[in-house]
Amino acid sequence: MIVKKMMAGIYGANCYIVMDEESKEAVVLDPGGDVDDIEKVLQSLGAKVKYIALTHGHFDHTTGVDGLQAITKAEVAIGKEDNEMILKDVQYYGPFIEGGAHIILNNGDSLNFGKHTMKVIHTPGHTPGGVCFLIENMLFSGDTLFKGSIGRSDLAGGDGEALIRNIKERLVVLPKETIVYPGHGPSTTIGDEELYNPFL
Repeated sequence: MIVKKMMAGIYGANCYIVMDEESKEAVVLDPGGDVDDIEKVLQSLGAKVKYIALTHGHFDHTTGVDGLQAITKAEVAIGKEDNEMILKDVQYYGPFIEGGAHIILNNGDSLNFGKHTMKVIHTPGHTPGGVCFLIENMLFSGDTLFKGSIGRSDLAGGDGEALIRNIKERLVVLPKETIVYPGHGPSTTIGDEELYNPFL
């Protein structure tokens, strides 16, 4: 499996391309902008994008969705509550594709690409429909969990107590060697965050 990290959009959010090497089927996570740059990397990999999956609906993670979907024709997936926030045009959410997502994600759902399975873990708190994606020993945590920090909860739909509770109950229970790829900043591991993250 190939994982490519790019900083996309004006806020430099982490966008990830995860591709099955054999089939070339890929998932693009959180394309926050700079669609031309993302497209170049996809072309260099020979990737066939099956899904554009979003950890949450804030604009710094969604701005490139419409343009990338027009190019790839991939299905767009997001948590139910954040899809609704975007469609209601709540501040800081969207922009998005017309009519909303093709796939609504709920806790425990999974998406398959190539021979890999991407499991959905609903972690509301940063946003009400925020999710993390688990692929083998890799957790793509969006703005739920960062190296040494957690997501903010002061924007529309945020809930600080729920955020910490969901991190502890749904993420910290993963194997300590699980690699965490957050929506901003460097990667870390579940074990390191359990030991050193002051919010936990």
